[in-house]
Amino acid sequence: MFKGHPKGLFVAFFANMGERFGFYTMMAILVLFLQAKFGLTEQEAGGYYSWFYFGIYALALLGGILADATRKYKFVILIGLIVMFLGYSIIAVPGMTLTITLIGLFTIALGNGLFKGNLQAVVGQMYDDPKYSKVRDSAFMVFYMGINVGAFFAPFVATGIRNWFLGTQGLVHDGSLPALCHAFNKGTLADVSVFQNLADKVSGMHVIDLAAFSQKYIDAFAKGYNYAFAIAAGTMVISLLIYVIFNKHLPSVEKTIEKEADKSNVRTKANSTTSPIALLLASGLMLTTSAIFHFLFQDIGLGLAVGLFIGFIAWIFQISTKEERPRVSSLILVFFVVIFFWMSFHQNGLTLTFFARDYTVKTVDAFTNVFFNLESILAFIGTVAGLVILLTRKEKIARFIGLGMFVGLGALTAYFISGYSDVNPIAPEVFQSFNPLFIVALTFPVMGIFAWLRSKNMEPSTPKKIGIGMIIAAVGFAIILVASLNLVSPHELQYVEAGITKYNPVPDSSRVMPYWLISGYLTLTFAELFLSPMGLSFVSKVAPPRFQGLMQGGWLLATAVGNKFLFVGSNFWGKLDLWQLWSIFIVCCILSAIFIFSIMKRLEKATK
Repeated sequence: MFKGHPKGLFVAFFANMGERFGFYTMMAILVLFLQAKFGLTEQEAGGYYSWFYFGIYALALLGGILADATRKYKFVILIGLIVMFLGYSIIAVPGMTLTITLIGLFTIALGNGLFKGNLQAVVGQMYDDPKYSKVRDSAFMVFYMGINVGAFFAPFVATGIRNWFLGTQGLVHDGSLPALCHAFNKGTLADVSVFQNLADKVSGMHVIDLAAFSQKYIDAFAKGYNYAFAIAAGTMVISLLIYVIFNKHLPSVEKTIEKEADKSNVRTKANSTTSPIALLLASGLMLTTSAIFHFLFQDIGLGLAVGLFIGFIAWIFQISTKEERPRVSSLILVFFVVIFFWMSFHQNGLTLTFFARDYTVKTVDAFTNVFFNLESILAFIGTVAGLVILLTRKEKIARFIGLGMFVGLGALTAYFISGYSDVNPIAPEVFQSFNPLFIVALTFPVMGIFAWLRSKNMEPSTPKKIGIGMIIAAVGFAIILVASLNLVSPHELQYVEAGITKYNPVPDSSRVMPYWLISGYLTLTFAELFLSPMGLSFVSKVAPPRFQGLMQGGWLLATAVGNKFLFVGSNFWGKLDLWQLWSIFIVCCILSAIFIFSIMKRLEKATK
């Protein structure tokens, strides 16, 4: 996997793996934790969720500016790891208020901003060496796979820790119960009999005091998530140790960048005299755009996000030279597309998680249960991997190993299936493991296809891969749309009685098999492989040398704006029919693809 690549890729791969474990723990459980602990509505939880994701990526701009200004990329990355550990430690403490929890989330976002973009920039710097430049795209795909190895395990661990703690309290998991507990406590639950039946079921006995049960279940549910955050803090320590011990294999590019800066000093003198104008222009555009978007959407956060992005564009254009501007403008155009991709894709931690919790069956048969337990899914993955090795490798020893894996792990998978009952409960958090699993499984096949096309001089350019990714993303949401047809929508389950909004849980008749959501995630994963690592590669390839960290920060700032638009999903969750909700993201992805292909020649010219 690392053959033909510098040793630094190995360090970046594993340092990022632990950090991503913590991040994807957040993706799997954050919105569920906020609702279970504090009784927030989908709209309220989605608001905090979008703020958190905005902060993670927007603060990468700060990280990029610090690294570019100091030329200490590796030191800024180290500080980011330490700050993230502190943030996870804060939210791991049970019983914290919403305010303290939000402070912890901001701390994580700050650390991530210092870490993420600069590590990507350092990976790109390794491939500025002509010796490695031809494998830059494949390097970012390997790096991206490291992200998702940690991400695969995170939902299983978070779910296991939560269920373990519920068990210590004599309870079992039911994803719909926290909302019913809060509704019961507020007096807004329409049908108490449904709540009574579920309370009896998870307690294993008839519950007499529903009020006491409600508080006990909410506390146990939330504490289980707190301990999952503690595991995430532990993985941050592992990432930190790997980075501290082995970061010598990462490039120290301070002197190289200083030389490039010296060469451009003559060209930038004219621009330097206009820097106050640049700052004034950027500030004015930021404030104006913020005001417009705040007026249109009544969301000051969205106004800030869009205003900051517009201000960044004005600033970077003003400080760039005439020679740099074609590259900068090409990057900015791609950044606009990135906004709509991440607005859609990161619904996996928000509205798609709501769909997993409320509209996917709570129990599955023995075979399907294989994919919702860590030990059985690992055995199944090993079985498939063995079959692939057996069929594709020519070496006798490799085929023998493949046969052994196929037979041995296949038998283990069958053993697990035989031990499962006909009805097995599943947790909605586990759906978040499928995207990283598919990333890990598909990275090598996709890399192989690109390599084969490259050998035939038929490989699509990086911008074309991004455009194709947007089309595939639209198909992914179309699958979810089909699954949602004829399901009762959230707004149909609410009614007003005596001035109080009453709630009903989603009936079992409106729950679909998990394969719909799994298929959607599979398709969205193909889209992600075509867009995200290719986008990182595009930025590292096109960014002017003195703006490497800054333009990686710009990519992440665009991602931040897209994440601030996540509220579109949560705000419309209880207002539109489900199929109408998914149509929003389908249209955004298709229009973005059309835009990319309309400027393809310009983007391809910038990469040469």
